[in-house]
Amino acid sequence: MAALDPITLTVIQAGLQQVCDEMDLTFSRAAFSPVIAEANDRSDGIYSAEDGSLIAQGIGGLPVFVGVMQYSTRILIEMIRDGRCLPPEPGDIYIVNDPYLGGTHLMDVRFVMPVYRNGAIFCWLSNTGHWPDIGGAVPGGFSASATAVEQEGLRLPPVKLFKKDRLDPEIHGIIASNIRVADQRIGDIKAQAAALMVGQDRLVELLDRYGDETVSQAIGELRERAAEQMRARIAGITDGTYRSKAYVDSDGVVDAPLTIALAVTKAGDTLTFDFEGSSPPCAGPMNSVLATTLSSVYLAMRHIFPDVPMSAGAFEPLIVKRPEGTFLDARYPRPVSGCAAEVSQRIAEAVFAALVQALPEEVTAAPAGSSGNFALGGSDPARGRDYVMYQISGGGYGGNADHDGLSNGCSTIGISKSPPVEVMEQAFPVLYREYALREGSGGAGKHRGGFGLSYDVELLRGEARASFVMDHGRVGPQGVLGGADGGVNSVTVFQGGKAHVPPHLSKEQDIPLKAGDRVRVGTPGGGGYGDPFERDTQAVLDDFRMGYYTAEQTVALFGVVIADGSIDEGATAELRERTAACRTEEA
Repeated sequence: MAALDPITLTVIQAGLQQVCDEMDLTFSRAAFSPVIAEANDRSDGIYSAEDGSLIAQGIGGLPVFVGVMQYSTRILIEMIRDGRCLPPEPGDIYIVNDPYLGGTHLMDVRFVMPVYRNGAIFCWLSNTGHWPDIGGAVPGGFSASATAVEQEGLRLPPVKLFKKDRLDPEIHGIIASNIRVADQRIGDIKAQAAALMVGQDRLVELLDRYGDETVSQAIGELRERAAEQMRARIAGITDGTYRSKAYVDSDGVVDAPLTIALAVTKAGDTLTFDFEGSSPPCAGPMNSVLATTLSSVYLAMRHIFPDVPMSAGAFEPLIVKRPEGTFLDARYPRPVSGCAAEVSQRIAEAVFAALVQALPEEVTAAPAGSSGNFALGGSDPARGRDYVMYQISGGGYGGNADHDGLSNGCSTIGISKSPPVEVMEQAFPVLYREYALREGSGGAGKHRGGFGLSYDVELLRGEARASFVMDHGRVGPQGVLGGADGGVNSVTVFQGGKAHVPPHLSKEQDIPLKAGDRVRVGTPGGGGYGDPFERDTQAVLDDFRMGYYTAEQTVALFGVVIADGSIDEGATAELRERTAACRTEEA
């Protein structure tokens, strides 16, 4: 069969992308929960009928789901073929959140729907949405000290939530009976299903316009081209093995860091990722299931080579050895609530730290690397109803060869942003007393890291329970090529006016709060890139004038002396020369 002409191929590629983008938009616009409707903690995609491989994913969806939904769709197909799951019919939608069947944490709930053409499945549509609660020991599902997955919430294997376009009341009843604020979840359920329905309608329009055979051919060619593009980018890396390490503060149960050891071997046009030497499975919820580990590598490469189209072909040159016997290959019943939001970002950080050695012009210093998971659950006496509030936070991105890191950027794994303060205050009995950049948190460097976020939220009425699963509270995001680490994450809870810092720094669960109590969080800044004493002195002065660093910090971190609001050129030159001489002697 002759290859498609470039114009037709490009139009079909854009059409498939548009299908996914419209699903994303529908999901967010129709959802009830602020974490989906405002923060966009969701993703939609199109997957192969044969093996579930990724065809297209929405630009506005979370990158961490790029590999996860491919994995979970593949397992669903295998379970149907093996008779372990009921076969599909037109109008059926499966629901699944089992981490060990290609998932993340339990709060990320996936819907999967077949699209039929001429009586056969043409492809699968799938989406994932973060539900604010899925049951379990604590509101929000982020149980910082869980030791088994059952403590984290309701675990669902693939079952048909919709049968022939109708919601199954029995399955819905089981779900509603096991989660908090169940009456509000029906809005998210219908929004999630509606997104798939819109995707089906748009995909059918595309198929009717170009024909099933032509679209199928385009999908195959696009996959081949993505693989070729990734191989071409990899070929530009010098052959060799690049090693790095990243650390998780603790698992929430044992107060000791977990190590991610990574060796990236480049040979020809492939990259092999080997996590041998990483910490063994942990007692607490910072284990990562295989699907999340794979997806973390894929999304890291997506950051490094953003021009490579997102499809299964882009993953073919990336060989990830299964990290058996480590906390990066969690098996039942290991708890996993921190895998998608936190451990995944440490894995990506390890990839960045390894490949910046090979690609210093393209890879950044480490970003904040924490989603800042803060869940608050309680009862609002003024409204006479229960609630579960879920707050995610941005942080600083790492500096790079060209410029400083972005401040208060989205987490490494996604495009989810913090819901607007005004929306949170309307929906929940809280008041944000501060919401600002966290000055000084960016790691010093020739190009400094971006700044994290500082917020202070007060409970206005009633009683509530707070839980945190965050990270980078012990060691900040890594600086590279002489850059300093970014500022660490910090959490302080004020109960009756007394300050409490979690023993695990950024992980604790079930902290009781009363009206007037507050939670103060400072998110990490990004790592610095390059020698801070090579930073442009005018850039340092600009940062000082913006209040990002004090005069004492500009001296200590960058070797720039500022007096009366201006640079003391002579003192600065002398300090930098003296420091350079000391470094030479030490070397």
